[in-house]
Parts: sequence; C-alpha cells; structure tokens
Amino acid sequence: MRIALGISYSGTAYEGWQSQLSGNTVQDKLELALSRFSVRPVRVMCAGRTDAGVHALMQVAHFDTPLLRETASWVRGTNAFLPSDIAVQWAQPVPDEFHSRASAIARRYAYVVLESPVRPSVEAGRVGWVYRPLDGAAMRQAALHLMGEHDFSSFRAAQCQAKSPVKTMNRIEISQRVGAGAGSRYWRFEFEANAFLHHMIRNIMGCLLAIGQGNQPPGWLAEVVAARRRDAAAPTFSPDGLYFLGPVYEERHGLPSRTAAYDWLP
Repeated sequence: MRIALGISYSGTAYEGWQSQLSGNTVQDKLELALSRFSVRPVRVMCAGRTDAGVHALMQVAHFDTPLLRETASWVRGTNAFLPSDIAVQWAQPVPDEFHSRASAIARRYAYVVLESPVRPSVEAGRVGWVYRPLDGAAMRQAALHLMGEHDFSSFRAAQCQAKSPVKTMNRIEISQRVGAGAGSRYWRFEFEANAFLHHMIRNIMGCLLAIGQGNQPPGWLAEVVAARRRDAAAPTFSPDGLYFLGPVYEERHGLPSRTAAYDWLP
C-alpha cells in the first residue's frame, strides 16, 4: 500500500528536509518516527526539498508499506514519535502510480516579511525583517516581469541540481497587514510555479525588497531576468520567513490542498 502524508514543520532547528549524516533533518525525523510506529524501516519521498531554516505548512511525502492501518492511526501514531515542531496533518492511501514529487503540477511558497524599525522577537526565525519602508506598488510592478515562462538562471544557486533553469511562474501575490507597533507592517509574498530552482524564492525576495526599499526601479528586475547571471541579482535573502505551502495536484488524486497550519500565518 502507498500512503501519502501531509506534514507541517518549523524548519528553524533543522538542516533542511533532505536526510544528512547528522540525522538532524525533517526527513530523518519523519522516517525515524514512521519506522518506530511501523516497527520496520520506512523511507519517504517528498514533493519539494526545503533548505535549512525553511518551514512548511503542507509538505507532502509518500511511502510504501505492507501494513494495514487506519489513516487516523498513521497520523496519531507517527506524531507520537515526532518532535513537537513537526506534525503529520493528514494521511491518505493513494494508487501506486502516485508520486509526491512527479505527480505535482505546481508548487506554492509564501514569504512573510516584517517591516519594522525594531527587529522581530516572538517571530524570530519565522519572518524576514526589513527596517526601511516598502513600496508595495513598486514591488507589484516589478513582479510582473517574473510572470510566465523564463530562464531563471539569475535566481539560481550554484549548487542547484535542476536539469533546466526554465520555469513557469503562474502567480505572485503581494499583500500587507498593519502591525500593532508604530511603523510596522507584515508583508506576505505568495508564489506559485510549475517548479522552483534552489534558492529561487530567496533570491527573488532579495530583488523585490531592493526595489521596495527604493534601491532599484521596478524595471531593473527585467534586466536581472534577461542577464541570466546570478551576480546580476541581489544577495540571497534570509530563509526565516519562507514557507513551503505545498504542491498542487490534479483533483483526481483527492488530496487536501491546505492544512490548519495555514490559518495562523499572517
């Protein structure tokens, strides 16, 4: 039987998703918990690997098992062996041809930024931070240059293993919410594309924030895209405010599109 899981986690304490010799990754913790619950080794495949410090509201992973358990048992039983900052949100049997990564038709990310003269405290590790005011209209105008199919080499990390830098950006939304402190606002940047390159969102964020703070005009982003060189773009922004919202699957798979973890994010 093949089981798909929806997992949420805070990435602050971990070295990313992918298994490492240290054992301090989300994949390592999940596989250990599943193996302890199943009393047999379990290996998982995920929809999208996240870097150190990056969070997920609905990572999707799948694994094969000969065990017959109720879906609620996979949730409660696995969570009993997981650290408090990782939780399985749902479990569902899927056909053998389903693959958490290969079956995804798109992926979604959000980046949350605190604009404030004072650095974050309670939100430390969970939001990016800028202290200069941001111009939402300029950032939205710049984001239009990223829509559609492009060679995103200018936003690609040197260690990226993707076969092609050409990706299709389906959606970028930029919204804000006024904070309680004087001069503070929370900004939420949402991205949806068929796939993303390593550090692509964090490199795009560096450029959008440079434009939002008035260091570059909106049209500069078109020049960055056309350059197809990493040194043409802004420095990579912090991982703290980056959230993997999850993959998008065809409706025929019948998998949830969101989890309860979505509801608290600004």
